[in-house]
Amino acid sequence: MAFSRSVFSLALLSAVLSPAALADGPSLPPGLGGPSLPPGLGDKEAEVTVKEEVSEPAFNITGFIEARAGARLQNAQGYDDWTLGEIRGQLALDGMTDAMTWRVTADAVLDPVLEEYGTDLGRGEGVLDLREAWALFRPSDNMDLKLGRQILTWGTGDLLFINDLFPKDWNAFFIGRDVEYLKAPSDALKLSWYGAKASIDLVVTPQFDPDRSIDGRVLTYFNPMMGETNTIPAAMPIRSENGPEMSARLYGQSGSMEWALYFYNGYWKSPTGFDVIDMEATYPELAVYGASIRLPILGGIGNAEVGYYDSRDEKSGADPFTPNSQWRFLVGFEREIVPNLTGAVQYYVEKTEDYDAYLGALIPGAPKVDEYRQILTLRVTQQMMNQNLTLSGFNFYSPTDEDGYLRLNAAYKVTDALRLEAGGNIFYGESSASFFGQFEDNTNLYVAIRRSF
Repeated sequence: MAFSRSVFSLALLSAVLSPAALADGPSLPPGLGGPSLPPGLGDKEAEVTVKEEVSEPAFNITGFIEARAGARLQNAQGYDDWTLGEIRGQLALDGMTDAMTWRVTADAVLDPVLEEYGTDLGRGEGVLDLREAWALFRPSDNMDLKLGRQILTWGTGDLLFINDLFPKDWNAFFIGRDVEYLKAPSDALKLSWYGAKASIDLVVTPQFDPDRSIDGRVLTYFNPMMGETNTIPAAMPIRSENGPEMSARLYGQSGSMEWALYFYNGYWKSPTGFDVIDMEATYPELAVYGASIRLPILGGIGNAEVGYYDSRDEKSGADPFTPNSQWRFLVGFEREIVPNLTGAVQYYVEKTEDYDAYLGALIPGAPKVDEYRQILTLRVTQQMMNQNLTLSGFNFYSPTDEDGYLRLNAAYKVTDALRLEAGGNIFYGESSASFFGQFEDNTNLYVAIRRSF
């Protein structure tokens, strides 16, 4: 049934979006027309600036309608072969008055694969996904106040996040939704102060916004409590946290170098703890202290980032049910190799503190992490046909875990309003207990068609 509905949906949308009907379509909104990452995935946010004087209210509507379908390349016991099959329509309204700038962005989703038609705004599930609903005020010439649901991001990593503790949607990322959906929204207050030599961002989230972690509904994963790959959705209850989060950033520029200092106080973004009494996965308390730089070097752009993860519920390192504190490091480099061909590399390390105590407390038979877990990434992007065709590959490889994840994507801009896309999410590894290796049964290919307006 899921297959037939997906095929019918794609056929219907293709007929509606025929080239004859789209030949004179309008231009794509910012962030959808080129090879750069969509708003919300770079290290600077795309903000709408409040004008000092506005004679009349401004109002704008943009959006798209899109169909996506994806399927596994192998069988996964207890799971459908289809990993993705949805029609998604997005409507974004933004306006400006003398007092404020505002934006509301909402998606309507028909998903015959999950067949869930209720609405959970916190997890972005169901027929309505509210991506943004915020208002931005300017109390003074050098201060902004932004309230409401918003997409937040900072840091210098390319799909590797150290000091960006804002929520991510890993289900969307691994099944082939547009990469902009990796960034989940936060219900937050953001205060920004802009100085001559340095600026400050302060973000307060009244109620904890966790990552939208792999939950077993579509993607299989390794369950450490079962000691095997999970084959039933929601096998382990997860305790929610209602406490607040706070993130802060002090940033500026010295010559050609951009620098930033970061602070976070809240919880681990994934349920990495476990309560043996209540038999629930938990989000342990966490504080993060970090810094980053980015600068031109060797004809390209180099970056480095560091963060200390202070696991506040685990001070001795001997609790097997709470993650130890960690140091996390990242260095990267990107440059254009030849015209229209860009390459980028990154080296990432997680250093687990109190490692001997961790080993001593490890439950027999449980998988262990390396003291220095390492990841190498390589991104290659090629533009062709007057930059209307973009081919990209991004590979994560961990020499310590002996696993990896290859993302492939081809996007063709038929017109300014019509885009075709195909890609794959390929997981590999020596062990089903390693981070990428646990997803081998989820290797999938997907196709998409998007009409923007």
